[in-house]
Amino acid sequence: MAKITYIEHDGTEHTIEVKNGMSVMEGAIKNNVPGIDADCGGACACATCHVYVDPAFEPLTGEKSAMEESMLDFAENVEPNSRLSCQIKVSDALEGLIVRMPESQH
Repeated sequence: MAKITYIEHDGTEHTIEVKNGMSVMEGAIKNNVPGIDADCGGACACATCHVYVDPAFEPLTGEKSAMEESMLDFAENVEPNSRLSCQIKVSDALEGLIVRMPESQH
């Protein structure tokens, strides 16, 4: 398990323990975190689970797949640390992970 802090655009924080093997998106959905809609259910077919990964954790979240890069082309306000939270698998290594939601997702 890893504690993950989800920060809404307005600064509201939600710190949640998420089970290993789940995605960061699943942790948000199961705990009703606003700002992560996951319209496609985690199939990497939309960009409604777009987050900004805290720079300290970027190396631990893995590389973006070509499919994820393509979907991020449809997201608003993409930054170098943008990820689709459905593509980040939770592990003990992500303890303390911080992700922020873009303004467009509120």
